Amino acid sequence: MRGLVLAAGLLSTIPAPLRAQVEIDNAWVRVLRLVQGSHEKSSALPRGATVLVYLTDCHQRVTDSRGESQEISRKAGDVIYENSGLQAAENLSDQPLEVVMIELKAPPAQAKTTPVALDPVKLDPEHHIVVIENDRVRVLRTILEPHVPAPMHEHPHYVVVYVTGLHTTMQMADGRNVDNVRKPGEIAWRDPLKHATENVGDRTAIEIQVELK
Repeated sequence: MRGLVLAAGLLSTIPAPLRAQVEIDNAWVRVLRLVQGSHEKSSALPRGATVLVYLTDCHQRVTDSRGESQEISRKAGDVIYENSGLQAAENLSDQPLEVVMIELKAPPAQAKTTPVALDPVKLDPEHHIVVIENDRVRVLRTILEPHVPAPMHEHPHYVVVYVTGLHTTMQMADGRNVDNVRKPGEIAWRDPLKHATENVGDRTAIEIQVELK
């Protein structure tokens, strides 16, 4: 599915040109895979604070609630953070758009994320790059080079968007080894996790990890 980013409301209110599929919906986030076809337009819809992960290149004209418009261009793999608001958009490209929209909910009081001891950014900054950080999220671009083991590290609650396909093995804190094969564009939810990862494929792989605060 391919799409544009607008929408954090009821799916029944989404106009036909904007197609949305709910991938994850829990106490922390609602994750939508959104698609907009070539030269299609979407109406202005309300949305909360979101992290947007672009799975395709994007060229859009966006219009805010004041009627002010601007053209934007994104590349596949780009990540942005947007506060709540209204926005309409037109796909100016000859190709469909696909984006993952991670709507942030108020963190559940009984499950507040706690700081981790083994921070991957401190342990392996070359391969765990902070691209966004604010009071709601920390977003990492994780680069997995072939056959280069990552050290044992931890994450709080987080969403993973697989920008590329990959094949990794994950050594868990309890000693188990988990085989992890993913296709480009797949999305996963993870509770707090301690693990070490190795890309056992022959190509560099990229993940976007949206850690929740």
